[in-house]
Amino acid sequence: MLRLRSLFFVALLVLAGRAGHAQGAGSYHLSSPDGKLEITVQAGPTLTWAVRHEATPVLAPSALALTLATGEVLGQSPVVRSAVPTAVNTSFATPIYKKSQVVDHYNQLTLNMKGSYGITFRAYDDGVAYRFFSTRKGPLTVRAETATFNFTTDAPALIPFVRDLRDPKDFYISSFESLYTPLKLSQVAPLKRDTLAFLPVLVTLGDGKKAAIVESDVEDYPGMFLKGNVGAAPGLHGGFAPYPTEERNGGFHNMQLLVSKRAPYLAQTQGNRTFPWRALVVSTADKQLANNDMVYKLAAPSRIKDASWIKPGKVAWDWWNDWNISHVDFKAGINTPTYKYYIDFAAANKLEYIIMDEGWSEETDILKPSPAVDLAALLAYGQQKGVGILLWANWRAISEKMDAAYAQYAKMGVKGFKIDFLDRDDQKMINSSYTLARKAADNHLILDFHGMHKPDGLQRTYPNVLNFEGVKGLENNKWTPNDDVPQYDTSLPFIRMLAGPMDYTPGAMRNATRTQFRPIGSNPMSQGTRCHQLATYVVFEAPLEMLCDNPTIYQKEQESTDFIAAVPTVFDKTVALDGRVGEYVALARQKGDTWYVGALNNWDPRDLTLDLSFLGPGRYEAVVFRDGVNADRDATDYKREVISVSAQDKLPIKLSNGGGWAARIYPAK
Repeated sequence: MLRLRSLFFVALLVLAGRAGHAQGAGSYHLSSPDGKLEITVQAGPTLTWAVRHEATPVLAPSALALTLATGEVLGQSPVVRSAVPTAVNTSFATPIYKKSQVVDHYNQLTLNMKGSYGITFRAYDDGVAYRFFSTRKGPLTVRAETATFNFTTDAPALIPFVRDLRDPKDFYISSFESLYTPLKLSQVAPLKRDTLAFLPVLVTLGDGKKAAIVESDVEDYPGMFLKGNVGAAPGLHGGFAPYPTEERNGGFHNMQLLVSKRAPYLAQTQGNRTFPWRALVVSTADKQLANNDMVYKLAAPSRIKDASWIKPGKVAWDWWNDWNISHVDFKAGINTPTYKYYIDFAAANKLEYIIMDEGWSEETDILKPSPAVDLAALLAYGQQKGVGILLWANWRAISEKMDAAYAQYAKMGVKGFKIDFLDRDDQKMINSSYTLARKAADNHLILDFHGMHKPDGLQRTYPNVLNFEGVKGLENNKWTPNDDVPQYDTSLPFIRMLAGPMDYTPGAMRNATRTQFRPIGSNPMSQGTRCHQLATYVVFEAPLEMLCDNPTIYQKEQESTDFIAAVPTVFDKTVALDGRVGEYVALARQKGDTWYVGALNNWDPRDLTLDLSFLGPGRYEAVVFRDGVNADRDATDYKREVISVSAQDKLPIKLSNGGGWAARIYPAK
């Protein structure tokens, strides 16, 4: 709730003392509500910002600018007409998120510049952000943007580089899937092929602190990549995909639009607008990163007035397991009997959806289902069983016939689409994602953006978009032999999940130790233990969470299936219990009166102690899944047990190599 009016003005006066008056020529200061984070803005020959957290330097002076097609540079020799401080302490409801309420508490400084533009800075207790804005009439063309992140030392960083290129001639067309490469900042620029990184990027500061670079509210503008600084302070600076002016067919089954030519500018847009937020999340302990709301807070509010029709949930998925069901009297594959079987499995386990992945329709015409699939009959069968159906769609195919496809399938009873192979975040693709989301909402359709860059606030603006890929998910286990998946899994909650939900698609029941793992396309396995897979349903954020394996094996592993099916996909509260980037993480999430706890481990066995003080008063029962004593030899080995716990307990747990721990905790009867 908003502060009382008198308290608001007291805060405003305090802030004005810090930010409203220039402290030296062209110098402005803004502090976080707790006073620990401070932004210093210099409006000299160039516009710069610098950031400190208590005694720890976060950013050295770093230049900010927008260069227009006219040659004018917004941020060069700026003339500040006014500096307006604001203090905000409010909260807002989040019906489809990891918590039901988000606190939005910050101090803000808006610098209005000569030339009908300005810049807004915000200081939160857990990070800082800025954005340009323009108040000009008519169109505006942005030729370049200067977004610089200079650091005071040659700090180590974890960086996801662009590697899986859809077009070897265009580094801006990518699957946005990569492990994290540990490098010093000075080592980034000399690289050749891998000089382009995508967000978020995590930098280690002094005093055990870290800073993550993120962005939010990226609308009608390209997303930001990062490049290494050359011949300057150690750090990174923004890189942006120029606007595509010529496209050609190519990529997956020749169904993608690759870029043949790009313009000498980033965006053609309106002159009266705000630009994307550039932000730093700052932590004093790693676990803080695993429960952060910065991107969500900075995003534009929901444009869906009534979101009650949006139904998150879990999905029985066909593609990862290659439709490999057995012990049936029909030929498994992309056909009506197979999908009826998936519907039966979903209904029996109270899963909300099944998905029909590629192959259900003609490849070149999304309006024509495959003759082997009686879609109308399946939709009727699903409705009878209480199971919704989602359809896979290639981005190009659905974009070409969006209005007709949405209308046709929504009328038939389809609940939503998994849209794949967007693989770009230039201005045209960003605009397409907003259009896809808006028109899907008009038809009461939910979306899962696969083959997609990381989320950047769209999930708040259009909450019918439940998932985003932008992650090297479990599907890669089908073909990649050398990835260190447990290390990656224990990095994601601190880095990628800062941006928002992931379409990671966990749930493998064939689990392997490090030495036993091998990629098998048609019968894939996972790295790490069974409990590692179970814990991902608590730790990984995905309002639309897949069950990647096939119904036959889930039925053989009903204990594991029962646990997965019981875990919600959105929550009332999230508590980060413990963690270190790339080593382990433990989270607790609450839904109603029940808590769900998950812990993931890398390949090093370890003992942890979980503080259960997040529980309320009284006694609780916990259904626990822990690594078996032989999980280091057989990764499927686990132990299920029911124990009694309370908020006073400090619970010791053991995590095996690539291990995990998962529990459902509810009030004792």
